[in-house]
Amino acid sequence: MTRKEQKEERKKAILMTALTLFVERGYYDTKITDIAAAVPMSTGLLFHYFESKEELLLELVKMGAAGTKMASQETEYPPEIFLTGFLRQLFSYAKEQPWVFNMFVLMGQVRRAGMPEDARNLALSVDAVDMTAKLIEKGQKAGVFHEGDAGLMARCFWASVQGIMEEMAMDKSMEAPKPEWIIAMLK
Repeated sequence: MTRKEQKEERKKAILMTALTLFVERGYYDTKITDIAAAVPMSTGLLFHYFESKEELLLELVKMGAAGTKMASQETEYPPEIFLTGFLRQLFSYAKEQPWVFNMFVLMGQVRRAGMPEDARNLALSVDAVDMTAKLIEKGQKAGVFHEGDAGLMARCFWASVQGIMEEMAMDKSMEAPKPEWIIAMLK
């Protein structure tokens, strides 16, 4: 392994450790020394990778934002097929990569008042609800989804997904629900 690869692996270890600790203990109750000890590495070496806990949080939120934007891409698939497939892939990927559950939890936490403003503003700027509302409207016009406020329906859809991801983050043995159950709320 090259020096550059080693550095990237260590940076990834720091990020994944911080993600876990921020979710388990909370951002403000996690100290930079806790993260360094859990990696394990010296606190000084950790500061070589990230200048502050806030910078570390911001990097995690950037990762979460990038993943959320992928879920908001335009599609030519029928809305119910796209959303069902998206959920199936999300739940499957999260089971293979459990940090994804924690990322959902963290992104929900960071959106709340009292979190560092840069991270909070970035988390709030990612809005999968609008794109999902457009998909729901398309499904309503096709007669697939029931009538109603598409924005509210999209918020309920994402609140369900957020809740499921949080439950699965806490209970590693929990099975993912069938995506069709969630899509049924829209029909």
